Amino acid sequence: MTLRDTLEPFFSKLPAVASPEKHVHFKDKLWWTLGVLLLYFALANVPLFGMSQDSIDLFESYRAFFAGASGTLVLLGIGPIVTASIVLQLLVGADIIKMDLSDPRDQAFFQGAQKFLVFVMIILEALPQLLGGYIQPDPVLASQLGVGLGVITMLLLVQIFIGGVLVLFMDEVVSKWGIGSGVGLFIVAGISQQIVTGIVNWEMQNGLPVGLIPKWIYIAQNTDADYLLSGEGLLFMLVSGGILALLSTIAIFLIVVYVESTRIEIPLAHSAVRGARGRFPVKLIYASVLPMILVRALQANIQMIGIILSGRGINFLGEFSGSTPLNGFMYYLSPINSPYDWIPSLVQQSFASFGATAPATWQIILHVLIDATFLIGGGIIFALFWIETTGMGAKPTAQKIFNSGMQIPGFRRNINSIEKVMQRYIPKVTVIGGAFIGLLTLVASLLGTLGSAGGTGLLLTVSIVYRLYEDIASEQMMEMHPMIRSFFGE
Repeated sequence: MTLRDTLEPFFSKLPAVASPEKHVHFKDKLWWTLGVLLLYFALANVPLFGMSQDSIDLFESYRAFFAGASGTLVLLGIGPIVTASIVLQLLVGADIIKMDLSDPRDQAFFQGAQKFLVFVMIILEALPQLLGGYIQPDPVLASQLGVGLGVITMLLLVQIFIGGVLVLFMDEVVSKWGIGSGVGLFIVAGISQQIVTGIVNWEMQNGLPVGLIPKWIYIAQNTDADYLLSGEGLLFMLVSGGILALLSTIAIFLIVVYVESTRIEIPLAHSAVRGARGRFPVKLIYASVLPMILVRALQANIQMIGIILSGRGINFLGEFSGSTPLNGFMYYLSPINSPYDWIPSLVQQSFASFGATAPATWQIILHVLIDATFLIGGGIIFALFWIETTGMGAKPTAQKIFNSGMQIPGFRRNINSIEKVMQRYIPKVTVIGGAFIGLLTLVASLLGTLGSAGGTGLLLTVSIVYRLYEDIASEQMMEMHPMIRSFFGE
């Protein structure tokens, strides 16, 4: 008996959300989606019982697209789900685990393995933070309850595990009973909250209000016009005043909406029903922008290793101030999030606040180049892995078209002919789309965004919302009377 034969029955018995036995109406899907969204916001406001105020958020720089909330039940957010996906995709892509994901049995095994890995990753991402002293137990509560700090630490681990499992099952509920995916929904919720906060928040930080509107009002009331018209004043308004972040946010929104609507349409015709025609769209961002989550999650896990080692006094990979790398190998592998990470004068200001020596100009340039390589190269690699593991590659797509009774006009009706045509477009478009989305993420990260949502977070939000809009339109179209559907051009 092989290891797979041993694990298969175990994976099949893992708890799962039941799939609907009949068609779920659009209104019911909408209610399920809204219900899960409200539950997510509720969990994001439930603080971890027993956590000290001195705790450090290791994933602060990645909080935007990990869809979690620091110090709450959803502390880990979608991190364990994404990390489990990375591990499995790498194992399958490298043929260490041999699977044909067009085979339903292999698909079921892959999904079971991924769910089991999520449970493992929740523990592996929570334990180092607890044992490393980053998530600290509250000594006052321990003395009040008359228990040791170890008991409070175990209680924190249980809460984090429960929160991670709830996020996993909420994602399943949305995928099976709602619209879109839970992972995408949680990212949109978190980033949207950050953007709104970045527009209207009156809280003071570094001598200025956080929100864009309060910031402009404060600057207009307290800054001389002569200074604002000087070179230094213009740089101040562009970066600290938030103008660059606003322009970047608007530009990314418009570019992503345009690119999402850019596609190659392959004509199809039904082999048995004369006149029945269709089109198979191959979007420019064929693998969506989710591979960018995988790239940033990989960076986050590498940074976590560096932070934990640095906390133990092992600094050969670099020193840290909180979750910010100050030097060494980890500095170069850290993501670019704003102009404060690459404009030399602003980098000096940022490092001066930590009491650390700022890197030289050549080090800053190398940092940007390495992050660009991560985003563009990683975008291509993970996009290719993504389409293969989700059944979007040329072969499974050809199989689906063939099974639906469709064929490509001018070609013989067999799977090989359809696959050859798909092979011309899908891999090439996937590579171009992965590189393009990586480049767009880099530009957004260099310029900054409203609410410090980050280039990756903003890109994900706009793309997910656009695809959610398409899903909603498709769901509504499906429930229309056939005559009305034909009127709308379906």
